[in-house]
Amino acid sequence: MRFAFYGRISTAVYQDPVSSRQWQFDNAARLIAGHGCIVAEFFDVGQSRSLGSAHRPQAAALLAAIADPRRRFDAIVVGEYERAFFGRQLMRLMPLFERYGIAVWLPEADGPINLKDPAHQALLLLLGHQSQREVLRSRFRTSAAMCAQVREQGRHLGGRPPYGYRLVDAGPHPSQANARWGRRLRRLDPDPETARHVRWIFAQRLAGHSTAGIARTLNALGVVAPSAYDRARNSHRTGAAWTLRTVAAILANPRYTGRQVWNRQSVDHHETDPGNKSSRAAGRRPTHGWNAKDQWVISAKIAHPPLISEADFVRAQQITAIARPDDGNLRRYRLTGLVVCGLCGRRAEGHWAHGRARYRCRHGSTSSRDVIQDRFPALYVREDHVLARAGEQLGEIDLEDVAGRLRALGVAIVCTAVSVVLDVPAAKKTASGPTGPIQPAIPGLEVPLRRRKRGNPHQSHPQT
Repeated sequence: MRFAFYGRISTAVYQDPVSSRQWQFDNAARLIAGHGCIVAEFFDVGQSRSLGSAHRPQAAALLAAIADPRRRFDAIVVGEYERAFFGRQLMRLMPLFERYGIAVWLPEADGPINLKDPAHQALLLLLGHQSQREVLRSRFRTSAAMCAQVREQGRHLGGRPPYGYRLVDAGPHPSQANARWGRRLRRLDPDPETARHVRWIFAQRLAGHSTAGIARTLNALGVVAPSAYDRARNSHRTGAAWTLRTVAAILANPRYTGRQVWNRQSVDHHETDPGNKSSRAAGRRPTHGWNAKDQWVISAKIAHPPLISEADFVRAQQITAIARPDDGNLRRYRLTGLVVCGLCGRRAEGHWAHGRARYRCRHGSTSSRDVIQDRFPALYVREDHVLARAGEQLGEIDLEDVAGRLRALGVAIVCTAVSVVLDVPAAKKTASGPTGPIQPAIPGLEVPLRRRKRGNPHQSHPQT
């Protein structure tokens, strides 16, 4: 009998692919000794067991080879169930294997699987349950251990150091085995170049300056932004300048008090079956999110030199707190994403002023940068005025239905200081212009209707 061997290793960083492949191959070879030989090999490196076979490159290649009438093998053999399958994966794949006459040999079954045998069915259910339990248990143990290491030892658990800090040696690893291998701990220490900027940011905030003003001053002084200062760890960021979000993130980071903090963020795998990554909806990726403060793990003692006192950090958070609107109502913008500036083509942003919803466009200027000289004046339009003009051009329609109708038609609202006009997609136009009740109405200014380009929405409207 001709066999195809399949094996897997979770990571190539913490495991040796050569030795892992070899012991799996040896187990498989011992199992089929006297019954045939291995003529094909499929081995995945760096693939989680909880991923479905179709999402592992070599497993997917094996499944494709099964359907090939010219395949060189008659059966599949693995070195261990958990190296190849997870949960009920094998149970789900068995009908496919049986359709093409492929037998599956497992060391745990001491030979080929026979689903007509109740004992084999029970064995597969048990193996699947054990593999799923191991994933969940590993997650729990890892999280619990990291929680204890931060809370009791103040240990740095990896990742980029916060801006203003660098990583330095913190002595031998507490695990004797790791220490014998030369592994050492690391901790945060003030960076001689950037720590002063962090202290200055907090001092400015405590003096009452806004995050926008702080960012604007840093840019004016030519202070290199965090992602530009450490390009090796921030290659995915532009590092062009300081932004409001960058300053706000520094002001909100409690690690500057000298305490080690962990679990501020978490990953949602969107698993409908906990521990089974293949239960995630097709095309959906894990997402990172901020945890509530009561879920943070904070070291009991000071773990590294602080850049700001705890009292000042708390004061800075109180300054950052946003007051609730006087009327207690939520700010609701009905035309979000629909209003486009007729001067520069950018999407206008919601802006609440004088108790009304408005939209503004500052033509690329932001609160964190100095005002560009000789630029167009900022555009400000009231939502109720835009709704009324858009409703007129749509015909007889309730103003409450305008936004929904525009989104359904794929129509944007191009605004200037003196005009409001609906920009109709090319698919809804004829050679003589738009059809139906939507017509250009631009008193005092002509903004020709053009087909919007694909890609950047900020470049999809004409310049004037």
